[in-house]
Amino acid sequence: MQPRRIARELALLSLSQLSGDSKKVAKEQLSGLVLAAVRTLTGEVQEALATAVAELQRGNDRLLSSETRATDLKTSRTMVRDAIAHTQTAINSLGTAVELPEMIHLANQHEVRDYALEIVSTITQKRQIIDEEIGEALVDWQLNRLAQIDRDILRIAASEMLFLGQEDRVAINEAVELAKRYSEEDGHRFINGVLRRFSDKLKTAKI
Repeated sequence: MQPRRIARELALLSLSQLSGDSKKVAKEQLSGLVLAAVRTLTGEVQEALATAVAELQRGNDRLLSSETRATDLKTSRTMVRDAIAHTQTAINSLGTAVELPEMIHLANQHEVRDYALEIVSTITQKRQIIDEEIGEALVDWQLNRLAQIDRDILRIAASEMLFLGQEDRVAINEAVELAKRYSEEDGHRFINGVLRRFSDKLKTAKI
């Protein structure tokens, strides 16, 4: 895992905890938000393991039912398919639980936390400029009508392109990955479209 990818995720989790006039939030408070984001990732490990255990139990129950309660072959096959589906969900949850400890380890490194804090600080200090620039890249949408998670993903990418010297391509790709993890089903496509227009506008302005 790339340290900066983890930093972006920490920044996203931190931004979701901000409320009110974010410009007045002190750096110490922002550091506390980043620490809270690390704890959120830790909680995700426990939740993923609990989900895996529950799904395995459901799968086991369906297999047992297919042997003892199925009245015909069709019903038995349906129960077995259900058991397989529950097992697959458990495997996916275990995969998440295995991946998260590495994320948490990286999240505790100074390099990762510092970049997460830099992103959050930039957004809180430059939000008006960032939001205005994003607003110009939206088509038939207003920024304040978007889901908070989508707004924050767009803000992270925009802040990296505008103020943190990140390559547009990298910022866009990383924002899409965040959207795949946290946004609605088609959120990543929307994020990708907005940021590509945002990037094109920046390039035009530099010419």
